[in-house]
Parts: sequence; C-alpha cells; structure tokens
Amino acid sequence: MAENNQGMIRRCWSMLRRPSAKYSLLTLLGGGFFAGIIFWGGFNTAMEATNTLEFCITCHEMRDTVYQEYQKTIHYQNRTGVRAICSDCHVPKDWVHKMARKIQASNELYGKVMGTIDTPEKFEAKRLELAEHEWRRMKASDSRECRNCHSFAGMNGEAQKQRARKQHELAQRDGGTCIDCHKGIAHNKPQGMKEEDE
Repeated sequence: MAENNQGMIRRCWSMLRRPSAKYSLLTLLGGGFFAGIIFWGGFNTAMEATNTLEFCITCHEMRDTVYQEYQKTIHYQNRTGVRAICSDCHVPKDWVHKMARKIQASNELYGKVMGTIDTPEKFEAKRLELAEHEWRRMKASDSRECRNCHSFAGMNGEAQKQRARKQHELAQRDGGTCIDCHKGIAHNKPQGMKEEDE
C-alpha cells in the first residue's frame, strides 16, 4: 500500500515536471501563481485608488455640488480632526459588498457620460432621485457604513441631549437604523422630500 502511494506521488511529481510543449507544468503553475499575485495586487490597488477623496471629486458634478456641502459639515472638519471621506459613507469595507457597490457605481457613470447631471441645475433637478437611491441602499444595509464609526453600543447616552438619547433608545428598541433619522447629515436635503423622510 505504501509502495502504491509512493508510486502515485512519483507519477504526479513527474507529470508536474514534464514539459507541456516548452515549459514544465510546475513552471507554468509557478508562473501563473506569480502572475495572479501581480494581477490581484494591481486590481486591489486600482480599487483603493477609486476610494480616495481626490478621485471622487475629479468629476465636477461632485466637486461643485456635494463636495462643497460636505466641507461645511462635522464629517469634514471637527474638534478631533477625524475626517470621514466619500468612500467611508458610500463604499462598504468588506470585499463582497465593496465589489457589488463598485459595479453599481459603474452604472452611475452613465449619468456622467450622458450629461444628465453635468450642470448644477440638472444636478438639483435629480438630487431627490439620487438621494432616495442612496437612502434605500443605506436602509437595506442597516446603515452599515455609518456603523463603521458609530454604534449604539459605543454611544454614551449620558453625554447626549435628552431628545437624542430618547431617539437612539427608540431606534435601538424598534430596529431603526441611522439613515431613518439622519438624512442630509453631510449633504443638503433635496427639495420635495416626502414628509416621512424629513
């Protein structure tokens, strides 16, 4: 039995070392392994490059509208110096959800190419629709990106104003999520919002 196992191991090793046409299978596997590492590193680097604030504001649609609003919020400048950038709120951290969001965002490029939001007036005309899409996405994920920094467990209720503490207690009890109450936290609220969204 041990002899059969040794014979099988020798045959497998021999097959791995045998040339395919010009190179051994082992060389091809090793080359493929290193090519995979290089591809994965390049792909990951590109993904991270698209998560930077600088990348997000290369489109004038963002730079001239929501970026200007964001600069006036506590997420941009505050007493502690902690800054949340676009991707912190709009791109999931975990790989599966991040890839799904990147694919979804590539569809949003259609608006850029077709010029549907290329002026401040066109952007304002579509702001409510765009905001509602984002609010639905955040609601569906239980405000996952908000919770990367904010959590009920991490809140000091004693340091909150009474109304805020009560709202957080109700949200926690009723399964509420951040976006239910915190619309317009980093951007202007759109005109024509439904009463329940206010």
